[in-house]
Amino acid sequence: MTEASAHRYLIALGSNRRLPGVGRPRAVLDAAVAVLAEEGWQVEAVSRWIESRPLGPSSRRYSNGAALIAGDLEPCEALKSLQAIEQVFGRERRGQRWRSRTLDLDIVLWSGGAWHSRDLAIPHPAFRERRFVLGPAAQIAPHWRDPVTRLTVRQLSRRAEARA
Repeated sequence: MTEASAHRYLIALGSNRRLPGVGRPRAVLDAAVAVLAEEGWQVEAVSRWIESRPLGPSSRRYSNGAALIAGDLEPCEALKSLQAIEQVFGRERRGQRWRSRTLDLDIVLWSGGAWHSRDLAIPHPAFRERRFVLGPAAQIAPHWRDPVTRLTVRQLSRRAEARA
């Protein structure tokens, strides 16, 4: 990826399992940010990590955060890059949905607006209801706008907090 990257992405990071050789979920997230940079992504900003309750059947609490990254990859290629990083961290994409995982990297928004393909929807379909995404995202990208609602990430975060 070049220095003048064409695309910026707001991604959500999550982990709720230890990874041998890396450590607890917060250490996994730190390591994932380092790997993003090693893989050629420009890491522009990273939120503080927070703890959240799991969705679905997992009983383990999550460490969550957000990052702004930039690169030359179009959304589908960016998704493949992020999924390859998840695999490095032991992520398996088979079996029960929302089960515990060492690393989850989701594209929430991107600088190009909305994107829809068979494998990817941007904005992320559920991000507007997820405080564990919106809180960290508002720390680093408060003025980014949801291309569907036209609300800023900060406004969406405040709405999600008010509903809680």
